Amino acid sequence: MGRVAGSPEWGPVVNFAVGLVALLALLLLRGVRPPAAVELARAPWWAWTGGLLGAFYVTAVVLLAPRLGVATTLALVIAGQALGSLVVDHYGLVGMAVRGMSLARAAGAGLLVLGVILIRRG
Repeated sequence: MGRVAGSPEWGPVVNFAVGLVALLALLLLRGVRPPAAVELARAPWWAWTGGLLGAFYVTAVVLLAPRLGVATTLALVIAGQALGSLVVDHYGLVGMAVRGMSLARAAGAGLLVLGVILIRRG
């Protein structure tokens, strides 16, 4: 889509717009009522970051994949998500239960990072 739209950055914009229309159509077909503003106002601040994080992720992948290759880019994504999730677990962030760091978890994270390095060198 980025090639057709004229730049890599416009590809995700078009795809997000199509996704938004599809989700709105699904909600209308299912008769799901929209949330009231007062309900949305009760959301914690971090709940609002999902759209920004999603946009950052898609843009980063679109820009990095041609430079690093798809395998390296996806290895970085997987390792980054795993490392980030370990931090969320360890501190119980965003309302999650605390699951402390263990030697096995740290070793798993280290192996993911090693996997990124090996894929990049390969």
